[in-house]
Amino acid sequence: MDSHRLDAARDDSTWEALLRQREGLTGAAMPQGPVARLFAPVLAPGGAIDGCMVLGRLAQTLDGRIATASGSSQWIGGTGDILHTHRLRALCHAVVVGAGTVRHDNPRLTTRECAGPNPVRVVLDTERRLGTEYGLFALGGPPTLLACAEDALGPDIHGAAEVLRLPRAPIGGLDLPALLRALAARGLTRIFVEGGGLTVSRFLAAGCLDRLHVTVAPVLLGSGIPAFTLPEAARIADGLRFTWGVHNLGEDVLFDIALHRARPAVCEEP
Repeated sequence: MDSHRLDAARDDSTWEALLRQREGLTGAAMPQGPVARLFAPVLAPGGAIDGCMVLGRLAQTLDGRIATASGSSQWIGGTGDILHTHRLRALCHAVVVGAGTVRHDNPRLTTRECAGPNPVRVVLDTERRLGTEYGLFALGGPPTLLACAEDALGPDIHGAAEVLRLPRAPIGGLDLPALLRALAARGLTRIFVEGGGLTVSRFLAAGCLDRLHVTVAPVLLGSGIPAFTLPEAARIADGLRFTWGVHNLGEDVLFDIALHRARPAVCEEP
């Protein structure tokens, strides 16, 4: 395993070079160092047929919880993880969250902790149950898309958000390959799936993740919401093994996992 320390890595010149890479500016060379090595795969072209590079991210306790039983999740990760999350937003074209994350956290999903552009915000709300009172749907912020099922009732605008209608997935939720195709058609090909656990798990189960970033914080809860929700595995072999790189985020540890659209055996179609 490769271990890098990133808690003091606020190297402005490296970050500015990464932002130039994001924009595809002519002559922009990939910088060197641990920060560049971590983010270079995020900036790489997508290898799947949809043309997207999709990265999922979760912050969990040492015992694999992303929130308490009541849904409280702020903040599991420390300042290094918060900076890392905002940098991922800045490097990606779109950031995706589920309706539960919006309901519990009312996030802004902006890049206020680092230099860089705000991504388009995409909220997955299959049944369209969220109201318009959340900040993501207010006027004046970055563009927001509300993705819902084709048969969900309602107009084509939800507050200030544009409504994106998608087919349902057979196992529940939305058809995620269709979502990626719809985003790619808008030029949004670098996708950051920020949470929550159910949303990231659905992307994993559908074979729609190229990479996965999991931050582990030195916290033990002993109860709460698990990081991943997948079909029950009868054997260890039914799980998904992978290679990873390990990065130090100060008080937390980040695992950078290359998935290349693989899925656990329990999620494979018969």
